[in-house]
Amino acid sequence: MKLVDTSSWVEYLRGRESEAGDRVEVLVLSGEAAWCDMTLVELWHGVRGAKEKRELAEMENEIERVPVNEAVWRLASKLALRCREKGVTVPTSDIVIAACGAAHKLELEHCDGHFDDILPLAKAL
Repeated sequence: MKLVDTSSWVEYLRGRESEAGDRVEVLVLSGEAAWCDMTLVELWHGVRGAKEKRELAEMENEIERVPVNEAVWRLASKLALRCREKGVTVPTSDIVIAACGAAHKLELEHCDGHFDDILPLAKAL
C-alpha cells in the first residue's frame, strides 16, 4: 500500500495526462492506494462541480484510509521542528501527511516538490 498525497490525487481525479496520475491509477486499480484525513480535507477544499463531488464521495468508501492518530501528531510535531531547524519552509498539511506515511511505514506517492525536502528529514526521526 502507498499513501497518496493530494498533489497526485489531483492529477488522477482531474484526468490529467501525467506520470503521477498514471501511478495513482495503477495504485487504485490494484487496491494499493491509500489516503489520510488531511489529504481528504485538501481534496474536499479543492473539489469543483457536482461530478467531482460525486466521484470523491464514491471514492471515500473505496480507498483505504490511514489513521492520523496520536502517534502521527507527535511525529508531525517533531518533523515540524526538524524542518524549522533545517530552514525548510513547507505547508503544515504536507508535514502531517509525511508524518502519517512515516508513522505507518508507508511509501508516499507524490508530485509535490515539498516532499523532496520533508521526506529525508522524516526518515531521520
